[in-house]
Amino acid sequence: MKKSLGANPLVYPTPVWVIGTYNPDGSANVMTAAWGGICCSKPPCLAVSLREATQTHGNILRNKSFTVNIVTEQFIPEADYFGISTGKNTDKFADTGLSVEKSSLVDAPMIKEFPLNLECRLKDVVEVGLHTQFIGEIIDVKAMESILGEQNVPDVDLLRPVVFSPVVRKYHLLGETIGRAFHIGKQFRKKENK
Repeated sequence: MKKSLGANPLVYPTPVWVIGTYNPDGSANVMTAAWGGICCSKPPCLAVSLREATQTHGNILRNKSFTVNIVTEQFIPEADYFGISTGKNTDKFADTGLSVEKSSLVDAPMIKEFPLNLECRLKDVVEVGLHTQFIGEIIDVKAMESILGEQNVPDVDLLRPVVFSPVVRKYHLLGETIGRAFHIGKQFRKKENK
């Protein structure tokens, strides 16, 4: 028998993204977010939901752009810090020693040391409740060659991205590869009549 857990944000896993924006004074700001995911393939878009109280929320509305910097195993402490401090009164880049890399395509900073960055132009804004959902069209993806695998795309085993479990607030590494998508389920297809 299953136990009811009530209405909770318990979708597993959620990503650990660092959202990059520029503050009103032009300084770079970043914050960690977990409420996000791909929401469209053509045009390629993602959605991230943020509380209005964050500096990043206002920055996205003003600049109409943001970056998504994918957190990897190596940068868990920095990403956690980005989520517990505010860009209103601290320079998170100076505090962590990470470097700002200016996007040439959108008005938002990237984190140079992170191996995977997505440059997004604001496409739509949806007020959901406590959070505002920002839909960003992915204008370009920047990836270090060291994480590229088959078909010249990022390989999860090389990237080693971090995911988040809500409510209990823990970070996890993605697990091992267990099969090829759109292939391992073929065993259940009925044989076509010829």
